[in-house]
Amino acid sequence: MAYVRRDAGTLTRTEKRRFVKALLELKRRGEYDEFVRMHIEYFSSDGEHGLRAAHMAPSFLPWHRRFLLGLERALRRVDSSVTVPYWDWTRDRTTTSAPWTADLLGGTGRRSDHQVMTGPFAYREGNWTIKVNVTDRAFLTRDLGRPRNSTDLPTKSELEWALKDPVYDVAPWDSTVTRGFRNKLEGWGTGRGDTPWRNHNRVHGWVGGDMLGAASVNDPVFWLHHAFIDLQWYRWQRRHRGAGYLPAAPPRRGDAQHGRIVARHQSLPPWDLTPGELEDVGRIYRYA
Repeated sequence: MAYVRRDAGTLTRTEKRRFVKALLELKRRGEYDEFVRMHIEYFSSDGEHGLRAAHMAPSFLPWHRRFLLGLERALRRVDSSVTVPYWDWTRDRTTTSAPWTADLLGGTGRRSDHQVMTGPFAYREGNWTIKVNVTDRAFLTRDLGRPRNSTDLPTKSELEWALKDPVYDVAPWDSTVTRGFRNKLEGWGTGRGDTPWRNHNRVHGWVGGDMLGAASVNDPVFWLHHAFIDLQWYRWQRRHRGAGYLPAAPPRRGDAQHGRIVARHQSLPPWDLTPGELEDVGRIYRYA
């Protein structure tokens, strides 16, 4: 029977406590840091050689769908009542609304070094030491809204701009495409700084701190953000029935993207699954 992922803003006190407790237990066991390592390993960009599976590619959505399922299954081994909630950043848009409450994820970082000082993931609580990172810093950081370089969360209309595109993705299947649902949702654009970032990318920028780099999984909000992104794929599939993952076939030899992206029926590393097999998850979970 399919389980339900809920809006973080609707969770009961008990649901919040059980979700946090399960996350902290995965961290204590060392399992959580394996997810951080995996995301760092697969965080590759257009400018790098070799396969791009997790970002700047059509498989952005199925890769993170499977990544979320891995974390969720680990949480449910700790507590079978737990599912990953989602953060609706088109509605909960302030630095004090869900999920930034003391009983869920805690708030923003202090001004001096962006260290998170509130909530269960604050370093001073003793349960959330950053061990896998691109720096040697041990504490979680956030800079919600990035006041010194003000960033706004995406709006409902910006999300709708992505959802109404009837095509999943288009050639050259990277961060430069201006058509297709995938990149409009992932949010790569042209120009410098934060301005061209949209939807998914803009949210990472708004949270700031650890969410800005390959080690973004160190902030538990990563999962709530990507659950909401996954929900958008879920909604897009239902709006555009018959439109599926693209490309259906891998680029041919001589194409600049040959061997660099995952087609619908190719294995999606590091799992023995294809994007096509991850398009329908209705038997596993649904959204409330």
